[in-house]
Amino acid sequence: QVQLVESGGGLVQAGGSLRLSCAASGSTFNRYTVAWFRQAPGKQREFVSAISWIGAGTNYADSVKGRFTISRDNAKNTVTLQMNSLKPEDTAVYYCAAHRGVVTSTKPGTYDYWGQGTQVTVSS
Repeated sequence: QVQLVESGGGLVQAGGSLRLSCAASGSTFNRYTVAWFRQAPGKQREFVSAISWIGAGTNYADSVKGRFTISRDNAKNTVTLQMNSLKPEDTAVYYCAAHRGVVTSTKPGTYDYWGQGTQVTVSS
């Protein structure tokens, strides 16, 4: 089992940057695929990005490609989401999630472990 804690959210102007971190504890983190999802008020939770523990393969939603970068540091048990060129439509609660498979799935149901979320607000 793994516990996940997100940090790094906040308020930023459009065009700015934020760096989210997902810190893991409790298990062999380097054997988990980790993803970021987000949920805006009144909307369904949507996939943002994921990184596999096999070959560090990555996957991105079309809406964030070229702007967001996911990376992991297994020695520090962390996954980072660097978010650049932020837009007001990126405003949401961002959640870190993990599963023991290798697939960088876009489906929330694939992931067994979730953090509590961190708020990201982008002002226009």
